[in-house]
Amino acid sequence: MTKNTIMTKLKFTAYLLFLILSCLLAEDAFSQKQNSAGKPFIKTEKIGQVEGQDVFQYTLQNKTGMQVQLITYGAAITNILTPDKFGEISSVAFGFDSLSDYAGSQNQLLGSTVGRVANRISNKKFIIDGKEYNLTSDIHGGAKGFDKRIWNAKEIFHKNEVAVEMKYLSKDGEEGFPGNLLVTITFTLTNSNDLLIDYKANTDKATPIVLTNHSYFNLSGGKDKKALNTELIVYADKYLEYGDGSLITGKILNVKDTPFDFTSSKTIGKDIEKVQQYTNGYDVTFSLRNQSGKLALAAKAYEPLSGRELEVYTTEPGVVFYSGNWLSEKVKGRNGVPYTKNGAFCLETQHYPNSINTPAFPNTILRPGKTFTSKTIYKFLVRKE
Repeated sequence: MTKNTIMTKLKFTAYLLFLILSCLLAEDAFSQKQNSAGKPFIKTEKIGQVEGQDVFQYTLQNKTGMQVQLITYGAAITNILTPDKFGEISSVAFGFDSLSDYAGSQNQLLGSTVGRVANRISNKKFIIDGKEYNLTSDIHGGAKGFDKRIWNAKEIFHKNEVAVEMKYLSKDGEEGFPGNLLVTITFTLTNSNDLLIDYKANTDKATPIVLTNHSYFNLSGGKDKKALNTELIVYADKYLEYGDGSLITGKILNVKDTPFDFTSSKTIGKDIEKVQQYTNGYDVTFSLRNQSGKLALAAKAYEPLSGRELEVYTTEPGVVFYSGNWLSEKVKGRNGVPYTKNGAFCLETQHYPNSINTPAFPNTILRPGKTFTSKTIYKFLVRKE
């Protein structure tokens, strides 16, 4: 074989390799373009164990690129990534880097599902049908509420949208509550950047039930360490009076001429100093205008630096507005960044606190043969003006 023949074959081989490589790169580019264009997907991974039980993380992405992350410990929302007015996607929900942080004592219910009864029950006890029940704690479902339980989960694909269904069986006597209560929560990410939370529950004994999600939002996506410049509207003309220890007194008062008046847009920080002496900031339950049990707009938040807007819809009669009063720089969040007081806010849709001991409040007792249902939507938008 001559030298020229060898060179010709080498050139031909190199040309073939070039063609193959070009095709592969073109295919990869096409694939990446399709993925960014956005076929919705779910990614599942095991992230560790708590008390010997496996804990899984689910990452949901819609066709616009918005992502929501969930873990089966506490049926918690651990991250929400949405675009701002510049098209940059960043996190708008507080979270931790590790499972051990979520399971640790410094976790202030970040993104957790709260139950069997969210918020407070006076004196850690209640009476149903003449029988008294004593609880392990007066707040958030007991010493080991739903936020500290491991849920079973499965992926759901429907109508080109992605969802995760989580289930937990709260056994009769757990934390002092009566009845075997089967709870199902479905988290759905739509292609219009809505996060839907659908709750359903059944019981074999009469039991109180109040469920909510305790996500902390900072819509700036890290551009502002505090949420005090976020503008808020709450569609409520009344709020629940609270006394010592933030316990509801049973009175429902008008928001007019009080720091709790968010009937028109104002920043979270505008009147916050006026409530510092009571609850170190806002920690108030609003009685919403909508008391029909049908889905309606409850609150709207707007962050000017990012242009992000959050609309909250719910079937619940109330929403708790909490301004992150007890967030501390001693606690480090995602990427090791310390949290700070008023660094985020919560809008927790729910029935009123201590309803089980306040007959005038909307009913929270679920009985056998009946099904508890509730729906909340967190809708993420962008103002580009």
